[in-house]
Amino acid sequence: MSPNPPSRLPSFAGQEAGLRSGQYLRVVNYHNTPHADVEKIRAELGELARHFAPVTLDDLDRFRTTGHWHKDRPGIIPVFYEGYRNNAEVAGPLAEEAGLTAWFFICTAFLDVSVAEQFDYANAHNIDLVEEDRSGDRLAMTWDDVATLSRRHVVTPHTANHAEAASLRTAADLEREIFAPKRRMDEVTGQDAASTAFLWGTPYGANPLVDSALRDAGYRYQFGNTMIQHLG
Repeated sequence: MSPNPPSRLPSFAGQEAGLRSGQYLRVVNYHNTPHADVEKIRAELGELARHFAPVTLDDLDRFRTTGHWHKDRPGIIPVFYEGYRNNAEVAGPLAEEAGLTAWFFICTAFLDVSVAEQFDYANAHNIDLVEEDRSGDRLAMTWDDVATLSRRHVVTPHTANHAEAASLRTAADLEREIFAPKRRMDEVTGQDAASTAFLWGTPYGANPLVDSALRDAGYRYQFGNTMIQHLG
């Protein structure tokens, strides 16, 4: 992320210079974090922590408003999408071990699906599974996991059902995928969920109906495939 809004992003050469001088935040995306990959994930997060500084929501707000990154190393945001059980059991502890603030984007409906139905739900909603994810096991984290993670990390909605922005056309769609997930997240964490993201990383500005709903719901940031955008 750069403090510049999308309409004033610098040229490629300017972006390269900005990256080298620490004027941008880096985002590294993860999804499923299986127990089989613990050592690989530990090594990756440890390497990130050696070269970059953790980014809290307060840090992101400060960077956006001042245009100045205030830490001695560039900022890194490791993002864990969907709300897998192993995100809570593997990613959260490993991020803490490395001294990083993890950002968890949760498909809130995934957590409410019965354990017996989570395997089929995941396959029907573009939630990728791996070999150790078996039908009949709990695949999603619990709301207690969400509350626990929120004490140390950033936890925020990723819609309810892993929805893409283009699929939201009615007031009912917006309520289900934008408004209700934020209310539930805020209720569970006691915080103000400031960020969201859509399936396929749709940027802010691509859908006026959705953009308006995001602002009305109280989100401040939208994470896309290539940038973090402030919804101002």
